Amino acid sequence: MCETCGCGESGEFRIHDLHHDHLPEHEHHHHDHEHHGDHNHHHDHHHEHDYEHSYTHEHDGVTHTHDHPDQKVINLNMDILSENNKLARLNRRFFEGRKVLCLNLVSSPGSGKTTILEKTIKALIPSRKIAVIEGDQQTLLDAERIEKSGAPAIQINTGSGCHLDARMVELAVQKLEIEYGSVLFIENVGNLVCPAMFDLGEFKRVVVISVTEGEDKPLKYPYMFQSSHLCLINKSDLLPYVDFDTEKTISYARSLNPKLEFILVSARTGEGMEQWYEWLEKQPFGSAQGTTLGFAQDKT
Repeated sequence: MCETCGCGESGEFRIHDLHHDHLPEHEHHHHDHEHHGDHNHHHDHHHEHDYEHSYTHEHDGVTHTHDHPDQKVINLNMDILSENNKLARLNRRFFEGRKVLCLNLVSSPGSGKTTILEKTIKALIPSRKIAVIEGDQQTLLDAERIEKSGAPAIQINTGSGCHLDARMVELAVQKLEIEYGSVLFIENVGNLVCPAMFDLGEFKRVVVISVTEGEDKPLKYPYMFQSSHLCLINKSDLLPYVDFDTEKTISYARSLNPKLEFILVSARTGEGMEQWYEWLEKQPFGSAQGTTLGFAQDKT
């Protein structure tokens, strides 16, 4: 079970290298494990709280009270985020050292992240080396789409897990062999909740929403918009056909994060995509200065 929200098992995942499909799939268990190099660790930290647990119910007209004085609540959330953020900092140092611009793309399912990436790769690949880490619960479909667009991709299948974490990214990067001066896109699992809490070592976080989702997305998922740097509002070609107030969406989001930037795009028609490419070109390679991921940051 995901220790942050309880929505699924996040301890097991699979990393697929599309160029070595003949090899057995590797399943990773996110319990006790070691990292090569200078960052070995074990996930064995926890806080325990003793408490008495009792409940009362009625059965056949008789009231029964059950006491369980030995029950314990184990709070793992803080330690897991702390461990993740340590790895994220190491990932970030690696990207800085290799002058890699790493961007974490987050959204709810169906916003159009993969289509935006396909168009971006085709537009920028002549001038930039691009690599992609794809995160989905199942299938290799998105990674296969990315490779057809011209960029190497690694697929991470999280099973019933709801987000990528820094450990998964570290292992995927080892398989990608990212070149110096590259752009690394991480397409996170479609989910606006848990990915907001997990720093992956990215330089900036880009949240993608579509005009078909409603303008109240920032208010419903505030942590994601508070921790993002750019919001791409996709599917602008559908604006004449849906009840979506762009200005209200921007107003809601900026009430949470005044520094959040916005670009209105249509990955299908190309509207606004040049602005997106210009934004990418303005980002400094290999520098994480000024990066603040809000709720994803380790406070220790």
